[in-house]
Amino acid sequence: MQPGAVGGGPIEEKDLVAALRAIPESERGWQTATRSVKCQSCQAISVFKPERVAQTCDFCGSPALVPYDEIKAPISPESVLPFKIDQGVVRDRVHAWYRSRWFAPNRFKSRAFTDTIHGLYLPYWTFDAQVAAQWTAEAGHYYYTTETYRDSNGNNQTRQVQHVRWEPASGALDHFFDDELVSASRGVPPDLLRRIEPFPTKELVPYDAGYLSGWVVEQYQIDLVAAAQNSREVMDAKLRQLCAEQIPGDTYRALEVDADYSGQTFKHVLLPIWLLSYQYGGNTYRIVANGFTGAIAGKYPKSWIKIGFLVLVILIVLLIVLASQN
Repeated sequence: MQPGAVGGGPIEEKDLVAALRAIPESERGWQTATRSVKCQSCQAISVFKPERVAQTCDFCGSPALVPYDEIKAPISPESVLPFKIDQGVVRDRVHAWYRSRWFAPNRFKSRAFTDTIHGLYLPYWTFDAQVAAQWTAEAGHYYYTTETYRDSNGNNQTRQVQHVRWEPASGALDHFFDDELVSASRGVPPDLLRRIEPFPTKELVPYDAGYLSGWVVEQYQIDLVAAAQNSREVMDAKLRQLCAEQIPGDTYRALEVDADYSGQTFKHVLLPIWLLSYQYGGNTYRIVANGFTGAIAGKYPKSWIKIGFLVLVILIVLLIVLASQN
């Protein structure tokens, strides 16, 4: 997202190349007094007000918390996406989500899990880049010929046979990657986060410690270097797909992309989620909701009785279909 006046102040994109060399001390820290604890179970680092006493981990429910002090303060957040969906709405959506899980045990659906919902801010990095790419490939064009063959009864038949005519192709592409998100969370499984994305980064506001009052914040454990590498891999893959879409014909092979990245910038941002962790049958399950859009994803226990019943019904239907064909 390009710098601009949002929420009464500018949101600045930081120069990535300069930051990878060194981050000034003035751009580190939370701008307010905080305490940090690390969960020995899920490894999440939770940050909150000094007066709060943490009994269990907000991410997994484990009581195995230890004080955490870093040698160097983390890079300060540049912006925040405030909560838009309140807890009451999330509770209703979680209840509806429970009821729609057909394979869940009936006893599971009747439990009041929503009492343990926590609102949290998760750390993310965003990356921007302008890319100029040149590509070459072999473009494949389908064509068909008619051939004659003898079937199993000895009769002559004809059929269409597909062939590919290969031709050299090349082109150029200019593309701007805007706010490519990379999660820096350890407390929430990546597969769940991907299912509640995207977060609307156009709604970000400049960071102010006041936004965090009363909320738990997870401190990033995927640093800028690792996140930048991850983002570059994602951009490379997307760029390759964009180039592939320019190749004429019906198919292609030997695609080569030569990309020049410039204007690379980043931000450290905090994004809102509602998280529910619960124990059932000796296992831990999580449900996560996007704190701005309300999108929900989660995992839940399965009833093997219901699964077995469904398999039995499918087998019976198959046997009926097979019997009717004889």
